[in-house]
Amino acid sequence: MRPIRPGDQGTAVREIRAVLTGLDLLAPADGRTSCDEFDADTERAVRAFQQSRGLSADGRVGEETWRALDAARWRFGARTLYHAVPEPLIGEDVRSLQERLLEMGYDVGRADAIYGIRTSRAVAQFQREVGLKPDGSCGPHTMGALRRLGRKVVGGRPQWLRESDAIRQSGPTLVGRTVVVDPGHGGTDPGVVVPDGLLRWTEADLVHDLASRLEGRLAAAGVRVQLTRGPAPRTCLPDTDRAQLANSLGADVFISLHADRHANPAAEGVATYHYGTDNGVTSATGERLAGLVQREIVARTGLRDCRSHAKAWDLLRLTRMPAVRVEVGYLTSPADRGRLVDPRFRDRVAEAIVAAVQRMYLPIERDVPTGSIDVSELRAAVAAGRVPD
Repeated sequence: MRPIRPGDQGTAVREIRAVLTGLDLLAPADGRTSCDEFDADTERAVRAFQQSRGLSADGRVGEETWRALDAARWRFGARTLYHAVPEPLIGEDVRSLQERLLEMGYDVGRADAIYGIRTSRAVAQFQREVGLKPDGSCGPHTMGALRRLGRKVVGGRPQWLRESDAIRQSGPTLVGRTVVVDPGHGGTDPGVVVPDGLLRWTEADLVHDLASRLEGRLAAAGVRVQLTRGPAPRTCLPDTDRAQLANSLGADVFISLHADRHANPAAEGVATYHYGTDNGVTSATGERLAGLVQREIVARTGLRDCRSHAKAWDLLRLTRMPAVRVEVGYLTSPADRGRLVDPRFRDRVAEAIVAAVQRMYLPIERDVPTGSIDVSELRAAVAAGRVPD
């Protein structure tokens, strides 16, 4: 869909304003304001909504923001929740339920606002423990029991403990793991495009080359690697399909590669994103991987450190494994662009990401200083038939 933006009018704008008004982000239309007009107040409300949901706060309503607005119509307790096939229930009420269950120590996986089989099983487990019929649906009696009971797990985030233990149990080696590398954009969406004299640099081309270099280094370390697209696809794969591909492959790690842009050419640096919401719910292993990727890239390339951040983008929310999105510099910055177009720089970025993935699987007590892992040693160990430890 074409993004709905300031100045637009119509039924879609009316629906957007209705949701924002229901969330107390926008005052009801009066005689001076048309409920069909995307005015300055609506834009501010959209930005506030996007910021609260961990989305890109650009003030426009694209597909991702539209889905989030549609989900926000539902408040916890407004309807009975159950596992529906093939179209699962989606909404803020589902996310509220998932976050409540996570606080109580039940394993719903990621709080993705989708009432899937894992959420249904967690509800059924809760129902058994409180003496209710374990049918996996969340109706008035189950909602009442959830409201009455306090937290079940204290002294740490239960999901953090669960995910961290799963990583520890899997061992330190990369051999045999599956990593999905996602070169952003492609096809009809070139991403950032910057003319440079007689040349024309595109984000899609640069990140695909970076992804190919990363693929080679991971494969040499014994990893099974899958790219989400080739160098010249006909169309751009939606983020929801990229996440589904990673899930269907049972990937251990998902890494999405992008370059950033800004109207100010002085904006520069690298930033890494993981799944997280404004109320503290996060992917524990994704958060750790994002921090490692960020530190390794900064140490090995000298890019400005724009830190790691939590976001609820579909690409990060819908993947069921540690997932990060890396914005490897600003293509609109002359300084960063000079680095990005240098193949040797892209080699260093690829090696930084391999080192970060390796460190994620090392026990905390065996972690090593940033920048100290020699990726060539990992390759040599695999070539010699040894499992690196």
